[in-house]
Amino acid sequence: MADPFFFGYGSLVNRATHGYVDAYPARVKGWRRVWRHTALRPVAFLTAEPAPDVEIEGLMAAVPGGDWRALDERERAYERRPVTEAADHPVGRPVAVHIYTIPEGRHGRPDEAHPVLLSYLDTVVQGYLREFGEEGVARFFLTTAGWDAPILNDRDGPRYPRARSLRPEERVLVDDWLRDIEARVIQAT
Repeated sequence: MADPFFFGYGSLVNRATHGYVDAYPARVKGWRRVWRHTALRPVAFLTAEPAPDVEIEGLMAAVPGGDWRALDERERAYERRPVTEAADHPVGRPVAVHIYTIPEGRHGRPDEAHPVLLSYLDTVVQGYLREFGEEGVARFFLTTAGWDAPILNDRDGPRYPRARSLRPEERVLVDDWLRDIEARVIQAT
């Protein structure tokens, strides 16, 4: 019997946002990250969508006690889909891997009423930096779609509930990438 695992590709990559101890860096083929929002949340978050020629990195973790309820609640805007065959990971036992995705037709493009929070993006990028280094951060930006979304600079008063503080060099890294991709950063009021 395969142990249940989930593949996180956003804030779950940052180990400081959760207590999942049986976690491993991993890759999933055929998916990409994209910025979207749903009626269940006032701001935009990452989702994953099928993309045949793309491979994304993330953190794969065992589902505590094999019970999906707490994870499904945390990810309530999403549906869980199996990606076991597409997952590349170092776990040395049989696992059944799932990814959370917002189904087509149940999300919208981010806009000024539903922006990406910079405190969320900072937390995600910090996780990628710690797991995959600066090259992993580059791959994160390059394999994520929807960078035309407005990004609300809420660093002075983070609105993301699991926001992490960045070291000065981490902040510079995020800001440099946002400048390179010509992101539209708007100031929080």
